[in-house]
Amino acid sequence: MPRYRWETEEHDLFRESLRKFLEKEAVPHYEQWEHDRLIPKSFWKKLGEMGFLCPQVEEKYGGLGLDFSFGVVIEEEMERVGAGLTGVGLHNDIVVPYIEAYGTEEQKKRFLPGCVTGDLITAIAMTEPGTGSDLANIRTTAIKDGDHYIVNGQKTFITNGINTNLALVAVKTDPKAEPKHRGVSLLLIEEGTPGFTKGRKLDKVGMYSQDTAELYFEDCRVPATNLLGEEGKGFKYMMEKLQQERLTVAIGAQTAMEDMLEITLDYVKSREAFGRPVAAFQNTQFKLAELATEAELGKAFLESLIADHLEGKDIVTKVSMAKYWITETARKAAAECMQLHGGYGYMEEYKIARWYRDIPVMSIYAGTNEIMKTIIAKNMGLSGGRKA
Repeated sequence: MPRYRWETEEHDLFRESLRKFLEKEAVPHYEQWEHDRLIPKSFWKKLGEMGFLCPQVEEKYGGLGLDFSFGVVIEEEMERVGAGLTGVGLHNDIVVPYIEAYGTEEQKKRFLPGCVTGDLITAIAMTEPGTGSDLANIRTTAIKDGDHYIVNGQKTFITNGINTNLALVAVKTDPKAEPKHRGVSLLLIEEGTPGFTKGRKLDKVGMYSQDTAELYFEDCRVPATNLLGEEGKGFKYMMEKLQQERLTVAIGAQTAMEDMLEITLDYVKSREAFGRPVAAFQNTQFKLAELATEAELGKAFLESLIADHLEGKDIVTKVSMAKYWITETARKAAAECMQLHGGYGYMEEYKIARWYRDIPVMSIYAGTNEIMKTIIAKNMGLSGGRKA
């Protein structure tokens, strides 16, 4: 059965193939990956061999030439295995589209084939120790020196930070620019570039298997040919791509919410208390009825947004609404579902415990939910400023 009205038989076959692949290559190993705090590069290579990395990339660069709708399928199936696989979605639907949209022909030929095969694992480095959602105030500099940029600075909370061998880095090529966002540019920095080092693998509350790291740049000499797009337009590029990034976060949270509801329904039907199934208690019925309703609302909203996004519409306000509301709803659902599991819900062997610790960060990354509300309010004309 199709999940969305716009899904075709081709999507169904793609989903079935991916699900079978994950059941064989990911599900049996996921707990070990959580323990290791890392997903092996060999898994990325297998994804590439099966065509599950960057399927939207044009065939001439090694891709399948599909659209974002197939990325939605990948996002959902990865999320069902575990939120620690979110780095695959970041690679497919967030970082690589920058190269597709703003890269030169030489850059596309050089980098896209490796992104498709899994030989290249990408990361996007925006956040700094003192700068999160306020991207105009980043401090990492890239000063032109002949045919190179000299990069100095630090990035943190970088998804795929340990595995990455190609980082898309937001830098200040003009630290004195006014307004500040006009000084921001994007550089593609490759692993092995002198002066580029990876810091510690960060110890997070959840998403254990998703490697997250600090990146350091000390007099890092990056060829000027690795500038993505035009100098000074990095902030503009990031704003253009945030719609899809935040949409993928909402898709992940929606999938998590549906999975939590499914496993909790199974649990309360089989678990007994006071001589009858937990599902027989009115409180359980009401809680799950509420969660089921919210899951349906989220799915209907997402269905319309994905369709609009595929048509190229500007839906920044609605995507901001979806990102904030669905992630908040999923976080509430995790607490409710854990409660319905009783003491077992607090045990690591139960998937709901993993969801409980993995979900909260969704309301923080890709722009905090407070930023989402600010965007919504501004675009409603409430701030007195221009629309975002």
